[in-house]
Amino acid sequence: MPSNQATILIVEDEPTLAQILAEYLQQSSFQTHIIADGAHVIDWVKQHSPNLIVLDLMLPNRDGLDIYRELRTFSNVPVMMATAKVDEIDRLLGLELGADDYICKPYSAREVVARVKNVLRRTTAAHEDASAQVVLEINEETMTAHYHQQPLTLTPAEFKLLSLLFARQGRVFNREQLMDHIYPDNRIVIDRTIDSHIKNLRKKLQAIDSESDCIKSIYGVGYKLEL
Repeated sequence: MPSNQATILIVEDEPTLAQILAEYLQQSSFQTHIIADGAHVIDWVKQHSPNLIVLDLMLPNRDGLDIYRELRTFSNVPVMMATAKVDEIDRLLGLELGADDYICKPYSAREVVARVKNVLRRTTAAHEDASAQVVLEINEETMTAHYHQQPLTLTPAEFKLLSLLFARQGRVFNREQLMDHIYPDNRIVIDRTIDSHIKNLRKKLQAIDSESDCIKSIYGVGYKLEL
């Protein structure tokens, strides 16, 4: 993530320390916001969605650990915890709270900036890797499908067919089973109707990924989906 697009929330009640850190971050093209009162953090995060939070543990009106625990109920924003005690970091690690980094005060603002950049690179790469691993997404409620994060334009029959194959990946369905799922009203359709739908589905998948062969034909039996 380019730093000039990232907003860093500094939660720190020592105004001089907070201002120095903010200035160093701004010199590296980060946007910054400072909050000194622990009671104001959660609402601000919900409204502004910062890219990273430097969170002091000792704050007026609300403890940093309490803030962190509530943050994790609705957000995965990276958090760097700051404490004035070295042994406090050991205790925090023992609690396995899952913060992205820990820093001990007094700290070097230059070092904190370097660690902020490192955390953002690491978390952004992890997010991109996770996104890349999602090959096919099906949303039954909105009747939408995405393949390699690209939208698929499907007919209702094609959507039902792909949804069934996706929900039971690896299972082989014969044509009769697929027709019963697509046409529950028992209308009369020929066996090759399923083959036509499969052919169209494959074309649409291959329009996004030309090497796509995730819908497998099982000779003499039917079809299955393997991602």
